[in-house]
Amino acid sequence: MANGHTAVLNAGSTPGAQAPPNPGIVFEMMQAVQKTAALKAAIDLDVFRAVGEGPGDVASIAKHAKASERGIRILCDFLVINGVLAKEGNRYKHTPSSAAFLDPVSPACLASVAQFLGNDAMKEPLKNLAQVVRDGRTSLEGEGTVEPENPVWVQFAETMAPMMAPMAGPLAAVVLERRDGPMRVLDIAAGHGLFGIEVAKQNKQAHVTGLDWAPVLRVALKNAEKAGVRDRYDMLPGSAFEVDFGGPYDVVLLTNFLHHFDKETCGKLLKKVHGALKPGGYAATLEFVPNEDRVSPPMAAGFAMSMLATTVAGDAYTFSELKAMYEDAGFKDVKANPIPMSPHTIVIGCS
Repeated sequence: MANGHTAVLNAGSTPGAQAPPNPGIVFEMMQAVQKTAALKAAIDLDVFRAVGEGPGDVASIAKHAKASERGIRILCDFLVINGVLAKEGNRYKHTPSSAAFLDPVSPACLASVAQFLGNDAMKEPLKNLAQVVRDGRTSLEGEGTVEPENPVWVQFAETMAPMMAPMAGPLAAVVLERRDGPMRVLDIAAGHGLFGIEVAKQNKQAHVTGLDWAPVLRVALKNAEKAGVRDRYDMLPGSAFEVDFGGPYDVVLLTNFLHHFDKETCGKLLKKVHGALKPGGYAATLEFVPNEDRVSPPMAAGFAMSMLATTVAGDAYTFSELKAMYEDAGFKDVKANPIPMSPHTIVIGCS
């Protein structure tokens, strides 16, 4: 059963199965690290701001970046080759995508995301992925990135908001479509807090409790203040598996959290969530949900590799797997709500 995203494959096919032999695919994957490094370097050197301000010649960009002209010319040409910048004569210009998502003056800029995705904790396991595959778990110590109070999640909260913000509106809409008026909301693994905050913004009678490690929640609290909902936002510091949820709640949010754990652990957490809800309450999770073939759509399906590299037993779960977890925990009427133009799906179930 598909999760509702537009499939990139015909039924029964696998990626590349009918394509003619192409050694370019092999070389492209072998050199893909250059693309990541080039984009990160351009962000670190503030190249996209310089391009946006103009005039876009090598000398002006190099002066802005405090870098060599040779280095800037080769870097910018590489970005053009890979579709990130455009070039007219000897001047570089934004593409629509780089203007929207990489120029720091754009409200939709995603440049801060590079700080989290480029964190050593995220990259280190990839240096010896063969051993990770042999072991079937991350090479990071302990529980990997979900090790208690891992500082990486403070960085996540501080830098990943631009990537997650577009998901907050659709999630709030799905939740509030089913329930309105006065409500108590528990936002588990709140991180930046944007999901619970958006519910509070759309429903002036909603009171949100953010659950996460204390240093992370301080980031969420600042975002609640900026959004003007601080008076309806409480903090519940601690582990979702150990802290008393309190309640009962009308809605529990589980955003980008279940994928860090195995099915058994997810099931136990969902049962705890079910017990914290009022009768008829809802639990909504936001996840990368691949189709049942587990290879499409590419971004949602490929997320499983991130979980192999950084967690002990996490995965990208299909809708049928998530639905089974929900139902085993006591939920009913479990539905998938794919977010258009996004790799994410909202899965919601009623207590």
